[in-house]
Amino acid sequence: MAPSITETLYALGLGDRVVGVARDCHYPPEVEKVKETGNVGGYYDPNIEAILALKPDLVIMLEEQAQALPNFEKLGLETLVVSHQTVKGIIESFSIIGGKCGRGPEGRRMARDLQNRVDRIRERTRNLPRPRVLFVLDRTFGRGQLSDLYVAADDSYIDTIIDWAGGQNAYSRRGVRYPVVSTEGIMSLNPDVIVDLVPPGLVQQLGRQSLLDDWNDVKTVAAVKNHRVLIFDQDYACVPGPRFLQLVEDLAQQIHPEVDWSDASRQGHAEK
Repeated sequence: MAPSITETLYALGLGDRVVGVARDCHYPPEVEKVKETGNVGGYYDPNIEAILALKPDLVIMLEEQAQALPNFEKLGLETLVVSHQTVKGIIESFSIIGGKCGRGPEGRRMARDLQNRVDRIRERTRNLPRPRVLFVLDRTFGRGQLSDLYVAADDSYIDTIIDWAGGQNAYSRRGVRYPVVSTEGIMSLNPDVIVDLVPPGLVQQLGRQSLLDDWNDVKTVAAVKNHRVLIFDQDYACVPGPRFLQLVEDLAQQIHPEVDWSDASRQGHAEK
């Protein structure tokens, strides 16, 4: 019922059992084939008839969906609810889903592996200076200026990612998880690093330099002056699923280029 759940199922080797997915599920590529016969609608607007027609043994959904969607158990469908609002919840969901679907040992092993890899990154950045990072999750594109900027606050999933990557969240206020910030607000925050999360394909469409030029609206900000605006256009960056580790690794490498990451398991996906 959500992209992050679908990714978790495939990571656990359960892809051959997936009969239906939400329309926003795109990874791994095999999911597109499933959607040809098993598109069950959206995140909060599922197609109940399509779900019932598939006759699934189990419907897996996120905690926030369980509060908003119909009671599937009243329709005779068994459900499993997991939380992906925190990194801890993402890691734990491997054990929960694996245990429910006959992949208990694999799920526990994958959860341990994810935690171990995160711990190694945290250890390498533990004693380093912690730049102040502003993570922009969404904004208006194509206008040649900044507007409608949504950022990650310090009680969000992204806040944990920033911390584990060796930074500190420049937006330290609580209350709204993803608040809107004005250009004046950005200048007041004066972050050392800005992560600009853009939709996949937008760099090719608008041009990387064009996206960077938008930030001239706040050219006095340290991140802009020091050319530390990072363009992230990989789809994994906006899906709170098992690929969160790629975001931690990429962000750590970009925040701390002074570290020798030559033994890293993969090369970074962010552009600076």
